[in-house]
Amino acid sequence: MPQVPQTFDALAVRAWCGLALDALGRAREEIDAINVYPVADGDTGTNLYLTLESAVTAVEAVFAGHEAGGGGDPGRPTLADAVRAMAHGALIGARGNSGTILAQLLRGMAQVLAGDDAPAHADGTGLGLALRHAADSARQAVAHPVEGTVLTVASAAADAAGAADGDCGAVARAAYEGARTALAETPDRLDVLRQAGVVDAGGRGLVTVLAALVESLTGETPRGPAARGPGPYPRTEAAHTVAAPCADDDAPPRPGGPAFEVIYLLEAEDAAVARLRERLDALGDSLVVVGGDGLWNVHVHVDDAGAAVEAGVEAGRPYRIRITHFGIGDAHAPGAERTPAERVQRAVVAVVPGEGLAALCTEAGATAVLARPGEPPASGELVQAVRRAHAREVVLLPNDAELRHTAAAAAEQVRAEGVRVALIPTRSAVQGIAALAVHEPQRRFDEDVVAMTSAAGATRYAEVTVAERQSWTMAGICQAGDVLGLVDGDVAVIGQDLTETALAVLDRMLAAGGELVTLVVGDGAPESVAERLQARVREAYLAVDTVVHHGGRQGSVLLIGVE
Repeated sequence: MPQVPQTFDALAVRAWCGLALDALGRAREEIDAINVYPVADGDTGTNLYLTLESAVTAVEAVFAGHEAGGGGDPGRPTLADAVRAMAHGALIGARGNSGTILAQLLRGMAQVLAGDDAPAHADGTGLGLALRHAADSARQAVAHPVEGTVLTVASAAADAAGAADGDCGAVARAAYEGARTALAETPDRLDVLRQAGVVDAGGRGLVTVLAALVESLTGETPRGPAARGPGPYPRTEAAHTVAAPCADDDAPPRPGGPAFEVIYLLEAEDAAVARLRERLDALGDSLVVVGGDGLWNVHVHVDDAGAAVEAGVEAGRPYRIRITHFGIGDAHAPGAERTPAERVQRAVVAVVPGEGLAALCTEAGATAVLARPGEPPASGELVQAVRRAHAREVVLLPNDAELRHTAAAAAEQVRAEGVRVALIPTRSAVQGIAALAVHEPQRRFDEDVVAMTSAAGATRYAEVTVAERQSWTMAGICQAGDVLGLVDGDVAVIGQDLTETALAVLDRMLAAGGELVTLVVGDGAPESVAERLQARVREAYLAVDTVVHHGGRQGSVLLIGVE
């Protein structure tokens, strides 16, 4: 039997997060299928997975930083470091009602385990206290707590953990069994679950996370929970067609519900958030506001999405705003049936750095995934995009060298679902544009992939950006504010003027020849830069064509491609 920790430390946090992510990945489809509350939109498992994936990324970043010598003890962050990272990652990556509550559960644990007097590792008592605070803080974050949901399951886990004696493994086992028992009873507490013949999807996800906690602390995998309730409840299509009830315990279910789900991160003071809760509570339902210390994650279902965002603007600075329309004839409409459309034969999914290129890809028939500056998409987002494309064959264009492994993980996951996926390792959006330009869905799949790969590989790429700090580069030392010209990923030119630096980069690229120059101009570029570059091509490089696209808000001021 592998050696397992006897106490809850940073390594245990890392192991727990990794095991929980794997377990949610396996259970995701099952959890999505039983999602009927608060909205039967079939995404609870996916939202939990994406939320935890963000937490795992943050924890791994902390370990990577210490292994590189960034911490006092190389290779080993403290328990406080790990749980803070876990909670922060979950907070900024929280998706949906269930993911937002999971983020608050993890934050509640971190508040106990990373406090001023927190030890280097927690014993059974400390873990029990953390689970208690997690359940209580999650319940406080929900505007109108409802029994028979993940909140009930979390409270039962905390009660059982508090009554347990022994080490962390014993406490984790008790929490898991308490949660498992409470999950089986959720149909008795919430009519919508009983009618659908399922247990609560969010609670099912939490039990999965707690099972991973047991495994990380004991090395043993506990028996899994059932997807249905304990009574004679037949599993029917009601799981996908039942109307969503209100979030208030005493209110009767309405025939419909709000049209939009609105989620955003918010930088705001506590007093402003208190006023925001009141305003959003009056606008809609399923309100969950989690976070603290100036950073919050806001989730609400409303009919007026604009008003929900405006309320955030009045409270502070909202960003990463996501608005999802539940749609006509979806779960809000009683008796609505989901008849999935026939899959198309082939689709292209492309990651792009700005809204302008997203629109360009959409016009070309591709499914675009927007990668905002500093916010690369997670593998779960790419998986969702491939599913949205709803095709038998998919060509995936990551358009960033840093996203190659993320895209590979997403491709493996959807291949397991029966989709044929080809990953073309494009390292820049201009390579993706070149690949998309030669895409022909009527060709055989292999021939199309070869043609797109060839076009991408024949495209050299460059970017012009502004340095944020002093650093060493291939071209020498740059200072904050210097203009950097990168060719094929390496800094080749350091300048002071953006247009002059762009011209130097263009000349360097065309010195090796070329037939077509693609310019993607960001919002931060001077208005004249595209004209100057086009004029240089016309004057100095005969028979070379130029095409210009406006990228909008993208990480680099300018992208250049030469085919």
